[in-house]
Amino acid sequence: MAIMAKRLITIIGVMSVWLVALCGTSQDVEQARLLASRLSPSLSGQVEFELIEPAQGKDVFTLESRGGKVVIGGNNANSMAVGLNRYLNRYCKVTVSWYGGKLDLPAELPTVSVAERVTARVPQRFFLNYCTWGYTMPFWGWKQWERFIDWMALNGVNLPLAITGQEAVWYNVWTSLGMSDEQVRSYFTGPAYLPWHRMANIDGWCGPLPMEWLEGQKALQRRIVERERALNMRPVLPAFAGHVPGQLRELFPKADIQALGDWAGFEERYRTFFLNSEDPLYSRIQRMFLEEQTRLFGTDHIYGVDPFNEVDPPSFEPDYLNKVSQHIYESLTAVDPDAEWLQMAWFLYYQRKDYTRERTRAMLTGVPQGKMTMLDYYCEYKEMWREHDGFYGQPFIWCYLGNFGGNTNVQGRVKEAGERIERALQECGDNLVGIGSTLEGLDVQQFPYEYILEKAWDYGKSDEQVITEIADRHAGRESAPVREAWRLLYDKVLDIRPDLRAAPLPCSYPALGKEGRPVQYDPRDLLAVWDLLLQQDAVTTDAMTIDLIWVGRQLLGDLFLVEKQKFDKAFLNGDKATFFAESDLLFELLSDLDNLNSHHPQATLGEWLRQARALGKSPEVKDYYEMNARRLITTWGGRLNDYACRNWNGLMWDYYGKRWENYIRNVTVAVFSGKDFDEEAFRTATDQFQEKWVTSHEEIICGTAEEDVLSHCRSLREKYRQQLDAWMP
Repeated sequence: MAIMAKRLITIIGVMSVWLVALCGTSQDVEQARLLASRLSPSLSGQVEFELIEPAQGKDVFTLESRGGKVVIGGNNANSMAVGLNRYLNRYCKVTVSWYGGKLDLPAELPTVSVAERVTARVPQRFFLNYCTWGYTMPFWGWKQWERFIDWMALNGVNLPLAITGQEAVWYNVWTSLGMSDEQVRSYFTGPAYLPWHRMANIDGWCGPLPMEWLEGQKALQRRIVERERALNMRPVLPAFAGHVPGQLRELFPKADIQALGDWAGFEERYRTFFLNSEDPLYSRIQRMFLEEQTRLFGTDHIYGVDPFNEVDPPSFEPDYLNKVSQHIYESLTAVDPDAEWLQMAWFLYYQRKDYTRERTRAMLTGVPQGKMTMLDYYCEYKEMWREHDGFYGQPFIWCYLGNFGGNTNVQGRVKEAGERIERALQECGDNLVGIGSTLEGLDVQQFPYEYILEKAWDYGKSDEQVITEIADRHAGRESAPVREAWRLLYDKVLDIRPDLRAAPLPCSYPALGKEGRPVQYDPRDLLAVWDLLLQQDAVTTDAMTIDLIWVGRQLLGDLFLVEKQKFDKAFLNGDKATFFAESDLLFELLSDLDNLNSHHPQATLGEWLRQARALGKSPEVKDYYEMNARRLITTWGGRLNDYACRNWNGLMWDYYGKRWENYIRNVTVAVFSGKDFDEEAFRTATDQFQEKWVTSHEEIICGTAEEDVLSHCRSLREKYRQQLDAWMP
């Protein structure tokens, strides 16, 4: 009987393992199927998924045609999603937009001529930036998040930043410590500014935060992390980094709470406060926050902690910085013994004069090796791992930033970034554990970010293959002119270091004699790109619509700078004929830029404001959200006016156009009066207009496209042929 019992136990054990494995298989395959069906119902009947073993511990996918079906294998749902995206890109010539929209798939899916097997080069693929929650996502609902999570999975992201809804956690913590409802909600900033509150830059700006926001975001975060985990992602949740409300000093007068430094010119009343990590209250707050967050959202044991982002710490002494890190890590592991710390390396770039090697080494080595992962934030321009000896033994993720403030201009150092990744993979060994992107906003051009995330997989693509594939899927077919256009973009134009306030002059504050930023590429190359794109017979993809708008508005924006210089010169020289001709031309350019953007909903102010108002439940809250949305992309606050400027339909004419109208009118008055341009009066009037616009709730009538985008762009090319050809013969 004893032998029979042992055999029965063994059989039950084997069956349990088999059932667990079967359940895992079903879950991964089912999640991949659901993702495919969300993209297009037609994929469900023609694409099958299957679970395969990892490739020596690495993520892997396979792609082949078998039995009349496209069969995609992967070691988990995330790998299967990457395989699906590979199939859609290469064989169906389709780009999946992170904004959503219908996929134009062939009725009969193409076969895979040669089976593929592709492994991941790095285990971690990171995406997002705290700032993205302000510049793109503040008013997203589940519809936008669901598509975006699918896009991340398709591009292999398995380590997404996940900071939605944390104010609900903090609300419970701060009220439990004795703060009132009004104090806590006034401590938070408005919704569009929460990223900079979360990074301890500003408190209270555009607050108080409505309670309905806290509840709505809490429910949204639960759905976000549930879906991300289902697609084999590890959401990076926040932890306590020391930022506390100033009122806490009254409740805990003995606590070591100090004001942090000034940030971006904001008044002192918006300044933030830091609780010393050695203070006993620190560990208490950390425990309260992590336990409450885990109760609401679960945990994957990896936390974003950034104690001094763009603000000075109380001390730069190495011993102090070492102890801060040590105590923060100890406070994490006291609650979660498996805790890992994810730290932005942006502070090492932004404050590079202050963070010497000695200070940085002290800060990073306060945490056991392998328990702190650094995000090297801006590697296409400055690889901080090279400046700091590979982060003194701590693993890191190579990141491409690519965009500040959500500016909608043509920018991105793409080819150079790819070359830097290849060198880093060769030189860093196991210390380089991931590749990712830390973009501040989702521009309408997503190619640079797809390109960077592809580098995390062993495709072995040549530059020619990169160009061919991106061109064909944007055109929706093979197109020699489009391939040549993308060759110029890749080799000549997308070699621009992203910079602050990098948008073309129409989005800049008008000033006499101000020439704006010089064009960082040869404009003849960009004009050649537009001319090549205009040779197509028809536009059949959303991606090509975006390309035509993206290139066309950059050219017209650059031309605006040239014509504005002529306008200023004519005024200074007393050349009235040229002055009035140029003023008319500047208005025409502003109007045409506005109309060009009307061809895509994501290039419109109307969509941005619609999202903001849709999230509010009452007229008062809708107005409050709209004010936040208007202010962020215009005046911002502090010294950041125009930092997040957008070349958008509605915004271009209703906001920037009115500023330029005021400028031209004031210069015209000077022409007729024979007096100098009164810059002070102009600035006063313009600043008053800006504030009135930000706080207005009058409906902005955005233009609608009256002809197809290709015809419209061809008309604009002919309209400005003389000016463009004169500018760059």
